Amino acid sequence: MQPQLRILSSELVPQIIDEAFQLLVNPGIKVQLKEARTSLADAGARVEEEREVVQIPEEVARKALETVPHEFFLYNQDGEPSVHYGGDTVHFDPGSSGVNVLDAETMQHRPAITHDLIKVIKTADSLWQYDAQSTALVCSEIPKEIGDLYRLYLVLLFSKKPVITGAFSTKNTSVMIDMLAIFAGGRDALVQKPTAVFDVCPSPPLIWSQFGSQSLIDLARAGIPAQIVSMPLAGVAAPVTLLGSVVQHTAECISGMTIHQLAKPGSPIVWGGAPAIMDMRHGTTPMGAVETAMIDAAYAQVGKTFGFPTHSYMCASDAKVVDYQAGMESSTTAMIGALAGINMISGAGMLDFLACMSTEKLLIDAEAIGMAKRMLKGMQVHTDPLAADMYEGINFKGEFLKLRLTRQLFKEEQYLPSAVIDRGSIRTWQQMGATDTFTRAKTQLQDLLNTYQPPDLPLEQVAELQKLVSGLAKEAGMDQLPEF
Repeated sequence: MQPQLRILSSELVPQIIDEAFQLLVNPGIKVQLKEARTSLADAGARVEEEREVVQIPEEVARKALETVPHEFFLYNQDGEPSVHYGGDTVHFDPGSSGVNVLDAETMQHRPAITHDLIKVIKTADSLWQYDAQSTALVCSEIPKEIGDLYRLYLVLLFSKKPVITGAFSTKNTSVMIDMLAIFAGGRDALVQKPTAVFDVCPSPPLIWSQFGSQSLIDLARAGIPAQIVSMPLAGVAAPVTLLGSVVQHTAECISGMTIHQLAKPGSPIVWGGAPAIMDMRHGTTPMGAVETAMIDAAYAQVGKTFGFPTHSYMCASDAKVVDYQAGMESSTTAMIGALAGINMISGAGMLDFLACMSTEKLLIDAEAIGMAKRMLKGMQVHTDPLAADMYEGINFKGEFLKLRLTRQLFKEEQYLPSAVIDRGSIRTWQQMGATDTFTRAKTQLQDLLNTYQPPDLPLEQVAELQKLVSGLAKEAGMDQLPEF
């Protein structure tokens, strides 16, 4: 009985797919990695080496798509399946790769540091609404050469949840897989029970860079889940129409999956993205716009037509502080993504076009996610008959509170938010200090961090991880890693 949002008509979906296959031939896909072009040529594609353009016939792409798994699981560090990619299962994780944080005391944006990322990880680890972690922030005091793997390092130390991550270089992709393998029991064990998925991004329009192509190939051969994050920018790096952007997204995902599956058929990969419209007044990329969410829901519907796992960036805001705009944009898009049945929805906690993270917003967004997950449970049949028996003895009085069924079922029927959400009377609100949502989130966050319990990790594996990352830090010019 899960309610669903399907934004495209049954006639539009095949037309989108057909036009995407046309784009694979005319104008084709620019593939900047020689190895990927050779692989495509061997499969039957036509290659213009000078322009690095590949024309991929529909039959070549469809043959590759046939080997894409329709579902897979991510596991926590205890080896338990925690995230299901496939069908209409819905999960949420924090937004990723933010460079700034909102300082809750000064209300200013400042560069993120280690302490900020640890705070985000602890918060997401403590909240049931978040099914996975993300490498949420880029720590400004860490050399760029190891910025990607350092984020993963902190997640592995402070949480056992699966992680949505990504490398900034092909060299570090392999290192990060080795880091994950330490806790999984080796690379072979990691393939059997993956604990992370790696984002891989094409460059709009219709370009797979050397780094993007190599990442697809390396992840496929390693058997580690990849997640395509296609980013058509409507009106600038994609057609201005929402449907035109969906067509481009489809072509970029199909071509990426083809490169990926040719490297190793059957390796897991996700049909994902982070598209946006362009605000023509300001030249910005509003992630909280309803049109952006419409593109997300539409491309997810296309991916589901193929039977592929799906991902999107939603539950984020373009506001600069945690205000009404932040709540409106984040909760609206979280609900749209959930009703669209998108398997992993990234973006919670993010402000300023995904540039800034607020841990307080991450806490507030958890309540929006809780409501969205309640919506997905739909209207459930708990009694038969539905209501008639509950009127026995009521005698036209509002005394349903006396019924045993009321006490038994109200927690099943209602999502009960934390103290961040105010549902008391105005008198109670005044007695509690007449606080706003952000102030209550600050208080709740401090309580949560005070009660956080670090994961029980094998000391030998922790030492191995620390030795690996410390060595790489020294190579990058750091005498020692930050203390925490």
